[in-house]
Amino acid sequence: MAPQDFGGRTLSNLSFPPTRAVGRGAAWYRGDCHVHSVHSDGELTPEELAVRGRAAGLDFMATTEHNSAAESGVWGHLAADDFLIILGEEVTTKTGRWLALGIKPGDVIDWNHQVRDGLIDQCLHQVHQVGGLCVAAHPHAPYPSGDFMFPFRGFDVVEVWNGLWTSDRPWNADNEAALAEWGRSLAADIHTGSWRPAMGNSDTHLEGQIGIPHTMVFAEELNTETILAGIRAGRSWIAESTDVEVTFTAHADGHVAGVGEQLTTHGRQVEVQAAVRGVPVGTVSFHTDRGKVHRASLPGDGAGVVAWDTTAEESMFVRIEVRHPNGDVAALTNPITLV
Repeated sequence: MAPQDFGGRTLSNLSFPPTRAVGRGAAWYRGDCHVHSVHSDGELTPEELAVRGRAAGLDFMATTEHNSAAESGVWGHLAADDFLIILGEEVTTKTGRWLALGIKPGDVIDWNHQVRDGLIDQCLHQVHQVGGLCVAAHPHAPYPSGDFMFPFRGFDVVEVWNGLWTSDRPWNADNEAALAEWGRSLAADIHTGSWRPAMGNSDTHLEGQIGIPHTMVFAEELNTETILAGIRAGRSWIAESTDVEVTFTAHADGHVAGVGEQLTTHGRQVEVQAAVRGVPVGTVSFHTDRGKVHRASLPGDGAGVVAWDTTAEESMFVRIEVRHPNGDVAALTNPITLV
């Protein structure tokens, strides 16, 4: 990581956000880990982003200015006991973009490289050395360098849902392609023990975008280390807004597992349950290593519980997608693995 030029200022003169907030203890926390302010190519100030993030019901957000940490010192006073700000960077290379989350104050990850240079592993290692998280961002973004050409190997997470180019709809064909690509890789990746969780972020640049979508993360505390650990482990699901609530669990032989966890079934039948709120007349579909295996409708008020039975022999994992009547995704989860 190269030292950052702060225009004559030193790290001691800047105010960086603390890595811990009070939070609610072990709980589900809502966060948006891809936002831009006026300090890169966004239209909102850090103050405006923090205010709007909290108003949107977020518990945390990550600063991800393009190729720079030069202004990360302006965020310190915007954090609060109940609002965590994580330092990050959008590493904007010539052949794809990725998020470096949880980097240290003043750190900048080199972005002047591409697939042919063979430097990506070195850059990923720099982030991992400080406990950070590497996210393959919007793999099918519709602009030059937006398509993600690097292999996913070495990355911790894939951003399958990006809100920037969705206009009035929270979902588009580029996100559909990213979700399908990630979904197809899950069986082989889980089999080898190296699967990469999915996450969703707004990629906020303009007014009205923050939190659409965002990622719900289960963490032991509201701090940078535990939030990143929850994302890394796949203890997370993606929501288009705070209007949507999902509880997804699997039950067998008196044991229960949630999103991102493994359920030991002892050969018994597994009941998988999805409780959903906020998606009127939507549908819930269950997906395993055999593809889409079950689909059920939600009532008109959008609140309902859908159950489906399977076994570990039939299904290596189960995940769900919740969709609106027009087919747009409202929420999706990482898998529960069955053994």
